[in-house]
Amino acid sequence: MNIHIVYSIIALIAACVCGFITIPVVLDFCKQNGIYDIPNQRKIHKNAVPRLGGIVFLPSVLIGCVIAFLFARLQGTSTVTLSLWTIYFIFGVTAIYIIGFIDDLFDLNAVVKLVVQLIAASMLPLAGLWVNNLYGLFGIHEIPFYIGAPLTVVTVTFISNAINLIDGIDGLSGGLTVIILCGFAVSFAYWQLWYYVIIICALIGILIAYLYFNILGDEKKNRKIFMGDTGSLSIGFLLAFLSLKLVMKNSSVLQSSSDELLLAFSLLLVPTFDVFRVSLLRIRNGHSPMRADKNHIHHKLLRCGLSPHATLASILCLALAFLAINYLMYQFANITAIVITDIAIYSAIHLAVNYSIKRRGGQPHVF
Repeated sequence: MNIHIVYSIIALIAACVCGFITIPVVLDFCKQNGIYDIPNQRKIHKNAVPRLGGIVFLPSVLIGCVIAFLFARLQGTSTVTLSLWTIYFIFGVTAIYIIGFIDDLFDLNAVVKLVVQLIAASMLPLAGLWVNNLYGLFGIHEIPFYIGAPLTVVTVTFISNAINLIDGIDGLSGGLTVIILCGFAVSFAYWQLWYYVIIICALIGILIAYLYFNILGDEKKNRKIFMGDTGSLSIGFLLAFLSLKLVMKNSSVLQSSSDELLLAFSLLLVPTFDVFRVSLLRIRNGHSPMRADKNHIHHKLLRCGLSPHATLASILCLALAFLAINYLMYQFANITAIVITDIAIYSAIHLAVNYSIKRRGGQPHVF
């Protein structure tokens, strides 16, 4: 077995164990201080549930990575260095983590959160990490910095919010993120970028622990928890960062091509398409795109009569189906045709869901 795979497994196990140790502590802390996600008309859950699960994510990932790197160091197979973009990234993700934590405690204004997200996203192009090539998507290839930098900021912010906004039922954000991370892990391993694989595996490890408490936790015994904005925004920022590292054309790191762009697009398709569709619907109806409602894909599937667990399984299967469809289409179609086909399929699915809701006597769109 490749020694780097061993280090990745060590990071996964260490972060997972850290999660199982620290999440119960957070649950007790939330109970003692009354820090709960209170049910309302927009939310699915019926009982107050602690919402600070996300505060253990970054510390657990850090611990998992440190342990893995220490093992690598002892074997003499690893030397960790900090580049400029690494430092900027640390500042950015820390800002996202802090603003998410404050929001979970005090419910910050959406505009304040957005401003911090934009500032954090700006750190990446300032450090030289930005969208510089679309590899022929809609006929676009190389992109100059003055266009790529703002595009990067918007993209990073959009992905961060997509993971946050789709976090509406137990296991959904976490489950989708695990699928996305597995795809990234395979790709980075292919390019022998093992530092990223270790980080990804550590994040998968803490998510496994979180999903256990989120899906299987008993509310009556105070063992159920939500990730909150601390977790969802941090995860979204990390996924956006990994996407940029994968697709940015930089021959000194990896030979990115339309393969990597299509992979990143396919992995993030379900959460990003969902938020884009909901935002357009809000604007069409004269509402702010940041206004909360019950028009996300999980809300609509619930109105079709599916249980929360069936809804979760359906969306995860949809994410996997798009990956398979895009892989098969890539054997004979270009990336532009694939994206257009994905939009058509996604639109058709929502039309079918709307029809099912109407047959049940409900409203497809709820404000």
